[in-house]
Amino acid sequence: MKFPDKYHLTREQSIFLGKKKWDENVYCGMRMENRAVTFPQTRTILDGVNVPNVQLSDIEAILNMRDAWRFLLASFDAPLDLDYVCKLNGYIARNEALEWGKLRTGTVGISGTEYIPPVPNCNDASAHLAEILTADTTVTEKALTAFLWGCRAQLFWDGNKRTSLTVANKILLMAGAGMLTITDRHMEQFNTLLLDYYNTGDGETLLAFLYENAIQGIG
Repeated sequence: MKFPDKYHLTREQSIFLGKKKWDENVYCGMRMENRAVTFPQTRTILDGVNVPNVQLSDIEAILNMRDAWRFLLASFDAPLDLDYVCKLNGYIARNEALEWGKLRTGTVGISGTEYIPPVPNCNDASAHLAEILTADTTVTEKALTAFLWGCRAQLFWDGNKRTSLTVANKILLMAGAGMLTITDRHMEQFNTLLLDYYNTGDGETLLAFLYENAIQGIG
């Protein structure tokens, strides 16, 4: 296998990992969107404490991801399908987009690239997700492939990277294969590789980068 699983955790260990690291994952989602919040600010907001000089839209985005993670952990054993992905986006993009929790019905652009993702079709998206999840690959490769697909497909009006990140973590945690989190140290290179992936559709370099630098677990 090209990307062998790095971790083989029990269900209890996976739930522990998700609860321990979800605040870092929320912060990762904010950094992927280039939002001007620090990790200490993110943790303080998640603790329910007001933080001066943080925009209300950023606070709302953090709390939206908090609610998505609460849903993920509460539905830990629920099967992953397109309906579940839409529910995650319903939390993550709440009040940020024209609609949330539903596939977009119009054209969108992506900053920094001329690539225009096609308007998604429900049957095609469901089939593509099922194809990823049933492929003869490791769980880690399934999760990374789902992440890349969700980012480039732009299934929703907003919150696609954050939704895709959460979907990837659902796949990893359910199987005890760790978590996907991109740290500050690797965020710039991630963004560069992601733009290249948008432009070319070739995700091999990005897959390898994420495998080497963004899979976390319990040693």
